[in-house]
Amino acid sequence: MSEATPKIKIMKGAAPDLSAVTYQIFDETHTMGNALRWMIMKNPKVQFCGYSVPHPSENLIQLRIQMFDGLSSLNALLEALDNLDGVCESVEERYLTSLREGRYERWEEKS
Repeated sequence: MSEATPKIKIMKGAAPDLSAVTYQIFDETHTMGNALRWMIMKNPKVQFCGYSVPHPSENLIQLRIQMFDGLSSLNALLEALDNLDGVCESVEERYLTSLREGRYERWEEKS
């Protein structure tokens, strides 16, 4: 039986207090990388956040987070994931409400 690949991994070189860490997140692309970077940078305790896709053939992103005052970047990542989930739920709720109420543009192709 093969071992499952973890969803997230802390790369070598992380600060012992996790205040400066590069995370590898598997099975994600620029879509998640940019959304996470944006949400993490909204946190005033974050000094730096950036992401990269090491190679197009690798299905992973690398997310670097550096915190002020020795705070844990893992807490910032978890908070950002929770906030991003809330944003997605809100968008879905408004979209479904709009569909139910018929508030969208209809287009008919004329032959």
